[in-house]
Amino acid sequence: MEHEPMKPVHITTPSSTLLARVKTMVPPMLEKFHKGQLGRVAVIGGSADYTGAPYFSAMASARLGCDMVIKAYSPNLMVHPILPSSASVSDPDSNKDPSSLASPILDMLPRLHVLVIGPGLGRDGVTQKVVVEVMREARNRSVPFILDADGLMLVTEKPELVKGYKECILTPNVVEFGRLAKALGVKVQRDEKEEGNEEKQLSGASEACEKLSQALGGVTIIQKGPKDIISNGVTSIISDIQGGLKRSGGQGDTLTGSLGTLLAWRAAYHDGLWDTGEKAVPSSKSDAQTKDEVQSELENKDQKMSSTTTLLLTAYAGSAITRDCSRRAFESKGRSMQASDLTDEVHEAFLGLIGEPEQSKL
Repeated sequence: MEHEPMKPVHITTPSSTLLARVKTMVPPMLEKFHKGQLGRVAVIGGSADYTGAPYFSAMASARLGCDMVIKAYSPNLMVHPILPSSASVSDPDSNKDPSSLASPILDMLPRLHVLVIGPGLGRDGVTQKVVVEVMREARNRSVPFILDADGLMLVTEKPELVKGYKECILTPNVVEFGRLAKALGVKVQRDEKEEGNEEKQLSGASEACEKLSQALGGVTIIQKGPKDIISNGVTSIISDIQGGLKRSGGQGDTLTGSLGTLLAWRAAYHDGLWDTGEKAVPSSKSDAQTKDEVQSELENKDQKMSSTTTLLLTAYAGSAITRDCSRRAFESKGRSMQASDLTDEVHEAFLGLIGEPEQSKL
């Protein structure tokens, strides 16, 4: 039985504008680039019970187009099984310095563009202490990181790990968002009278996401849901790209992996590795500070974007690609859709939503 050709997704005008600006951050395929320049992403996760999550995150990162990705299993990936746990440490009850246990990972940080922390991480005490050390050192070195799953649990317990650090993205689902909000004293109000009123529900959820971001000092949050809400505490975006009807396990891992590559591309954009054709607009401020300033950068295709704007766009693009992967996989597989089906759709979702830059030599 042959499947009918996949129908193109409907993209709203606001989404088209955002995706066009995302395309500006995508490095073209040029002969002058060398291995590793367009993305070295490390996925820190996996445990005895959860081995699949880091694989799906790493593969999404690789399929989207980063040059190297670490910590998963595949002949296409580099694997460093160096994340300590109670089972691998001779005396887990000893007071061995967590930084010494973390040193093999810390030694890698200068070579990395991005960290993805949390997929399949588990809650082993030794592992969590090591990851805390990694997060602290990554922050000291201004290495961007994405947090999901048990990486978010660490933030619930130790909000100071990310508070005020603008180079990180949190990706909570509804349960994880509720835990974070409670830990930070942010009230999430749900009015039963608004059930069925999508506009009011979105408005309330967006306000809650904005408040949580503010409580964490302006970190970027992707609140996953029927429509994803992205906020940095000042500006909020609704990600309304159509998704699939089945919420399969591993969809969040596709998101974190995609974000890893997008953050690496963002770094290449700000490092000026190629000519984007944009011009910097003279300003007394080093970065966009207000909604109006961000909106100006989003709407003016000839204006060089600030790090605030590109971080929001990175979060939006990761959400959009993941949602489109889910749609494509569901249209193809229906109820049988699995996490690996999303992985197979990453490249086509990228091409359909964003596309190759005109300068690419393919």
